[in-house]
Amino acid sequence: MLSLFNFDLIFSNYLTFRKSMFLRSSSPPSQSRFFLPTEGVMLPIGAFNNKVAFITGGGTGLGRAMTNTLSQLGAQCVIASRKLDVLQQAAKEISSQTGNKVHAVQCDIRDPEAVSCCVDQMETLTGLPDVIINNAAGNFVCPSAHLSPNAWKSITDIVLNGTAFVTLELGKRLIQNQKGASFLAITTIYAESGSGFVVPSASAKAGVEALYKSLAGEWGRYGHRFNIIQPGPIKTKGAFSRLDPTGEFEKLMINRMPVGRLGKPAEIANLAAYLSSDFATWMSGAVIRFDGGEYVFMAGEFNHLQDVSPDQWKMMEAKIRSTKGS
Repeated sequence: MLSLFNFDLIFSNYLTFRKSMFLRSSSPPSQSRFFLPTEGVMLPIGAFNNKVAFITGGGTGLGRAMTNTLSQLGAQCVIASRKLDVLQQAAKEISSQTGNKVHAVQCDIRDPEAVSCCVDQMETLTGLPDVIINNAAGNFVCPSAHLSPNAWKSITDIVLNGTAFVTLELGKRLIQNQKGASFLAITTIYAESGSGFVVPSASAKAGVEALYKSLAGEWGRYGHRFNIIQPGPIKTKGAFSRLDPTGEFEKLMINRMPVGRLGKPAEIANLAAYLSSDFATWMSGAVIRFDGGEYVFMAGEFNHLQDVSPDQWKMMEAKIRSTKGS
């Protein structure tokens, strides 16, 4: 049996070459060939016929992918964000692809009055929704010692306050109208663990998860389900331009993914569609980690030893065998 002392010997040798091993190749790890993405729509066409879906941040990135999938499945979608021109273009393009109407409604979710006006418009256009996806977010990397109050507020206002304003406004109206609905929040794997350099986002996303788990217990009696997806790294232009401006972190992320690749927007869109559908009516209060195994890889103290070559293992095992005592 190897002692802790012996493991220290492993690491003393391993850390000397770890950096070069991490950056040794820009090609995907070989195991990625076993985990090729399937990007077609998973659920049967018509699964969302006669349903209305409301998606914040639905004009770009993951929100657009989810809107596209729900629209393909028959939903009448309402997408909301601050940039009306972006929303209108996305709505036009998705509608032309799917044949189903997508409505664009401008809304600054940081402002509860704007949220109320947005919901008024939606009620006029489509009636109250059957599906609510809180996807709008903001984030950037920054040393916490450099954070200003405005920087903190800019993220927490969107992520936590915005999600709360949308959820409470819609929830109250749905309750009043005795209408059930599925609520889904998109958070992140570090909402659970915390993370340096994205502290406002980590704090706000953790608050969103507490909000949703709390309401899953309280509002089930009104016909409301609340679920959460914690995505790992899924490459979209907007998110990666702020979180990985040089492109170097992408190589490191792929190297710590047991499946050997990043996620695809269509994959989370299929999961979101399932959780929001009538196929998942017994699911509420769930937190789904959707990250290619990244979280458990990072949590395992010795998992990075996957980068040790057979020759390096021989060298370290020889040193271990020659060690006496503990």
